[in-house]
Amino acid sequence: MQQDEESLVRRAQHRDQEAFAQLYEEHFDKIYRYVALRIGNEIEAEDMTQQVFLNALQSISSFKWKGIPFSAWLFRIAHNQVVDYFRSKKRTTVPLDESLASNDNNPQLVTEQRLDIEQLLLATQQLTEAQREVISLRFAGELSIVQVAKAMGKSQGAVKALQHSAIVALRKTLRVTENE
Repeated sequence: MQQDEESLVRRAQHRDQEAFAQLYEEHFDKIYRYVALRIGNEIEAEDMTQQVFLNALQSISSFKWKGIPFSAWLFRIAHNQVVDYFRSKKRTTVPLDESLASNDNNPQLVTEQRLDIEQLLLATQQLTEAQREVISLRFAGELSIVQVAKAMGKSQGAVKALQHSAIVALRKTLRVTENE
């Protein structure tokens, strides 16, 4: 897999449109989920994800294989897009677009999922920025500890500690919310 991806990236660096299209297809959903979770707006997340890939296409020639997966490089670009988004909006919380919750036709299930997501978003606001980043990359981006560490420029131990403290804090916050 790593070698296949490395081959694709090398081809994309030589302006092979098919290779870049394949990289796009392989990584789009994870990048989109990460951005959508971070900003909470499906339409803007689509636009931002497209921008991530445009930025990647423009600077792919600068990507160097140093043991860092291509996806970690994409998530770093996505992280920078999210930071720029919040800087330009001058706000720290955004309501989650309800269409992210479910496409299910069961109104009770949809309502319960919305409440669960709202509670989770409120709980994540209590986390530090680094904890939110780890949770977003690990669970929305589906990255491994190693990939998160590389994307964030932190050690694996630091990522594990951030993830653990974030999960403990979320459990505590969500337990308090349930008991209210």
